[in-house]
Order: sequence, then C-alpha cells, then structure tokens
Amino acid sequence: MKNTKTVVLAYSGGLDTTYCLVRLREAGYAVHALAVDTGGFDAAELAELERRAQAAGAAKFVSVDAKDELFNGFLRFLIFANALRGGVYPLCASVERVVQAQCVARYAVAVGAAAIAHGSTGAGNDQVRFDTTFRILAPGMEILTPIRQEAPSREEETAFLGAHGIHIPPKTGRYSINRGLWGVTIGGGETHRSAGVLPEDAYLLTAPPEKRPPTPQTVRIGFEQGVPKSLDGEVFSGPALIERLTALAARHGVGRGMHTGETILGIKGRVAFEAPAAVTLISAHRELEKLVLSRSQLFWKNILGDLYGSMLHEARYFDPLMRDLEAFLISSQQRVTGWVSVRLFQGQATVEGIESPYSLLDGTPAVYGEKSSLWTGEEAAAFCKLYGLADALHYRHEAVRCR
Repeated sequence: MKNTKTVVLAYSGGLDTTYCLVRLREAGYAVHALAVDTGGFDAAELAELERRAQAAGAAKFVSVDAKDELFNGFLRFLIFANALRGGVYPLCASVERVVQAQCVARYAVAVGAAAIAHGSTGAGNDQVRFDTTFRILAPGMEILTPIRQEAPSREEETAFLGAHGIHIPPKTGRYSINRGLWGVTIGGGETHRSAGVLPEDAYLLTAPPEKRPPTPQTVRIGFEQGVPKSLDGEVFSGPALIERLTALAARHGVGRGMHTGETILGIKGRVAFEAPAAVTLISAHRELEKLVLSRSQLFWKNILGDLYGSMLHEARYFDPLMRDLEAFLISSQQRVTGWVSVRLFQGQATVEGIESPYSLLDGTPAVYGEKSSLWTGEEAAAFCKLYGLADALHYRHEAVRCR
C-alpha cells in the first residue's frame, strides 16, 4: 500500500540535495535519501554521506552500487560509439544521471513511496533526465523539486543549511561538482562566462602541470570486441579498469576540458570536465577501429555513434531507436579486438601503436606509398584515369559553358 508520507530523494550529499532533504522533511515527508554509487564514492565518502543525511533528518539512508550497471548498460556503448559531445565532452554526467534516476525510480516503486524527488535546477539538463526517467519507470508518482520550485542561490542554500547546523565544504558550495566512474563535471563561477578560466584548485582528479611526471608513461590497453578488458596484460572488470586507468592518466593531467554547447532547453551551456579514462579509452578505441573496420563501417559509425551519444545526452535513452542503435554498435564491434599502446604525457593521451588479428594493414602484399603485388603499374594508371573521368568530363562541359 502506498505510504502517503514517504518521498525518495536522489541524494548525492552535495549542497542542492542536502537542501532538498531538509526542505522535504520540514514539509512533513519521511525522506528516504538514496545515494546511487556510479563511481563517485569510496567507503569513507559513503559513510560521510550517511552522516550528513542523518544530520539533515533523513528517515532512512540507502546506497546502491550501480557501477556494473553503468558500465554494462551504458559506458560500453559510449566506447563503441566513440561518443564525444561537441567533439570533446565524453558525457560524464549525462550517462550517470539516467542510471541514478533508474535506481531511484525502482526503489520508490518497491517501497510504495508517495513521491520521488531530485535536486536539479530549472535551468539545466539534469531535470529533464530525472523527470523523464521517473515518469517512465514510476508513472503517476508525484515529482518534488525544491531547487527548481524555489530557485535559491547557492549562497542562500549554504546559509540555510548552516542555520540547521549542516556545513557543506566550500568547494561544493561554490561549484556544482558531479563525480562518477566516467569522470567529473564542474559547473559554476567561471563556467558561466564564455571566457572564464577555471582556477587550478577547482579540479579534483588531474594533476596540475607543475606536478605531472617529467617523463611519459605508455600503457597497453587490450580490447575484445570493442570492450576494454586489460591494462598492460592484467585483466580487469570494466569498472575496475576505468578506475585504474583514471588514476594512471590523471597523474599526467590527461582528460581536462571545457565544453560549450547546446542544452536540451535550447540555450547555450558551458561545463568543465575531467575524464582521464574516458578520453584515453575513446582515443585508443577509435584508432583500433580505423585498423579493422571498412571505410563504410567507419563512416556510418561516426554518424550513428554521434546520434547515440546525442540522444543519451538529451534524455532520449528510452526511445526505441536507442535499442536499434545499440544493436548496430554491437554488430560493428565483432572484429574490434587487439592491443593499443597509448603514451600519457603532459595532458595528452597519444596513440603510439596498434595490433590486431583482424588488421587490414598488416600482412597485406601492398605497402601504401611504396609497392604492391596486387596490381601492375599499367593497372594503376588505368585506375587513375577511370577514377578521375567523371570529374574531367564535368569540368570540360563547365569550361565550355563559361566561355
């Protein structure tokens, strides 16, 4: 039977969701604070989240480990797609919001909650991701959004919580920081201006230039049908491999960026990010694909992979087309197996070499720019003549017409 006083809150422990927890409690709700671990918390941080939720008056604190769900259901497809929003942003927060919303909705239905809540503002993309998922997976359940409804400033939220004896770390108060398995996003302050430069102390993962190792490091990434499986010969689960690669690449400052682009709401948005593993894996995977896939496969993968990433980013994960695109992406990865050597140094992840049993380069009797036993010089000359024939005929007619 539905509990008319229970609300399930998507809880990150940050400024916005802690403010929501207190406001909902004061409105008479028994708040279940649900923290979905998509890679942003260690054991100590989860314990701190529980302490903060209890201090804010949560009726119950629950944490869910969703890292495997995130990797198997989402991240591997983003790797298959080489998905980079605007050519730079690897959708760190975009993908994790869908997983978090799914977990919260499932829990709310299971406990028979009267309402479900999130801490998104009314000016960003996350509200759409949460609302859409909640309405699909928990139909008819009331959605409560104190931040969206009241629109407090971050300073007002900080003061409100301080008056309740709850103190949020200064960086969390100044910036909206989202940390997960696929990376970190940092919004606020300088990101609100097109020319704003984030200060060094705002970054969480990546080493500043003066603290990066003075020598490069090469890591060998093993892929099986497009899925990263090993680092330097050691096999890892998907989430463990990403965590390990994040640590390695972050030491060299790899994965920092600033993305400016279109939001779901139709306005421009800007966000800083740190995604050491995501940037490294996508760079490696893309080069491996170039070695083993045909020209047509690469062409359509670029188009459909970009579409997949865009739809996920824009809260269209449940559109049936996404399952069609996933089927295509899985099919495209059948020969994407091999090793990629990546050099990590001074903020760059540079592919140095690729090996694959399905290579379309190694072992062929033709060497680009050198020689080939597949055709003769006369055959090459005939090919060149026929290849340019249509353009030559067109140009001849254009020249006559323009006299």
